[in-house]
Amino acid sequence: MGQGRIDLFFISGVPVPVVIFIAAAAVAAIVLRYTRFGQHVHATGGNRQAAEMNGVPTKRIIFLVYVIVGFTCGLATFLLSARLNSAEAVAGTGLELTVIAVVVIGGTSLFGGFGGIGGTLVGVLLLGTLTNGLVLLNVPSFVQQIVVGLLLIAAVAFDQFANRARRQAGT
Repeated sequence: MGQGRIDLFFISGVPVPVVIFIAAAAVAAIVLRYTRFGQHVHATGGNRQAAEMNGVPTKRIIFLVYVIVGFTCGLATFLLSARLNSAEAVAGTGLELTVIAVVVIGGTSLFGGFGGIGGTLVGVLLLGTLTNGLVLLNVPSFVQQIVVGLLLIAAVAFDQFANRARRQAGT
């Protein structure tokens, strides 16, 4: 499954993990945009107290979000193990910074309330291309982590600048 390829419409040889990634992103985008659950997730992420006052069951929403995250982590672990034909307890160690960087580069605020799947997909493509380029240039892995960290700092700084500009425009 992890190393398999399928024909997708007019493109042949698409890796199965890519198809699963696209399907998961599409389902997440539809759920977050068109369902009550998605509205509750955005409301809880934006302002938990305000969401509670408006009748959103925030504890239940947070619990369900953690369940979904756990499921997707398990699926990703399964796909990585299948792709590498081996399993290791520390296989994903250190990827936390990369995941946070991808989401923030995609436009999701660290402080909640803003973000979406489309921006996260852009962040995945951007950081994946950057990382692939650094690997092809034989850049050491610790330098790659520094580059990702600097990119994360720049994205957070831009987010803060955009939030400040939004607040000033609103007043």
